[in-house]
Amino acid sequence: MRRKTNRRQAGVTLIEMLVVVTIIALFAALVAPRMLRRSDTARITAARAQINSFMTALGAYKLDTGLFPTTEQGLQALRVKPQGVNQWEGPYLPQEIPVDPWARPYVYKYPGEHGDEPDIISYGADGQPGGESINGDILSWKSQ
Repeated sequence: MRRKTNRRQAGVTLIEMLVVVTIIALFAALVAPRMLRRSDTARITAARAQINSFMTALGAYKLDTGLFPTTEQGLQALRVKPQGVNQWEGPYLPQEIPVDPWARPYVYKYPGEHGDEPDIISYGADGQPGGESINGDILSWKSQ
């Protein structure tokens, strides 16, 4: 008899297992949406940080060469010396030009439409101009 009692106490019943799985599922259902929202916020923050990094590197480029890279030269001018540019002292970024957090290239325009500095744009999660929240544009001339 003693052997049977020990066996029952040593195992996990199906009902106990179902209760544990249900608790885990409820926890995941409550926490997952919050985690996804934070993931979206992290991507927006990363895009802003990359744009700020580009603007700093572009400032150093302009100090050396006297001008910002043209739209045609693009951000790649921060890594590879463009033809006909004197006094280029780069590379101005330590690694290749990254894509935005949604795996799309940043849009670079110079002369820009918003002041004397270049325009750098990430179109957000949807990849389209405009939008709100996660689909909103991240713009070099606006600190949101």
